[in-house]
Amino acid sequence: MRIVIAGGHGQIALRLERLLAARGHEVAGIIRRAEQADDLRAAGAEPVLCDLESASAEEVAAHLQGADAAVFAAGAGPGSGAARKDTVDRAAAVLFADAAVRTGVRRHIVVSSMGADPAHQGDEIFDTYQRAKGEADAYVRNLGALDWTILRPGMLTDDAGTGLVRLEASTGRGPIPRDDVAATLAELLDTPATAGLTLELISGSTPVSVAVKSVAGN
Repeated sequence: MRIVIAGGHGQIALRLERLLAARGHEVAGIIRRAEQADDLRAAGAEPVLCDLESASAEEVAAHLQGADAAVFAAGAGPGSGAARKDTVDRAAAVLFADAAVRTGVRRHIVVSSMGADPAHQGDEIFDTYQRAKGEADAYVRNLGALDWTILRPGMLTDDAGTGLVRLEASTGRGPIPRDDVAATLAELLDTPATAGLTLELISGSTPVSVAVKSVAGN
């Protein structure tokens, strides 16, 4: 498959690019800064320069031409203010989904956040983030032209992955290594029967491939 990843220089995205390239997929990662390109090439991905905060749907769609799947893994990141939670975590996710519809790339995976909810209460930056992610998720779920899967990991860590997870509609809170999030995303991409599911992910006792097959009904 050819897979295009928004937020291609993110910590989860770089891990995912390595995994997908190792599986023989053709991977492209959308990045904002040219100096990030070498890191993507080292991960086995083609760097695509495009700022999702200023690009049009037509411009993003051009980068999705010929793709079999799209993954939204972009985020404003820690330290960003409320404005960028809206322009990246909500608006860029909406833009990327619209571009996928425009290009006919049906398979669409969103890396969301546990607790994402358009009605999330509170005035802190994290509250704004949860609303932005929730609004983006709701938008994607309403697009009938996409075979979407929304993945909501728990607290992300840089611990080495174990390959053992808990993947369900509702898992409760818990940590999850970024390695295992990337492994789960790779497996979801290879499992189209997970389309239409919103899933939470934390560390657990089930091998990633078994957990994905289980939620897919296999």
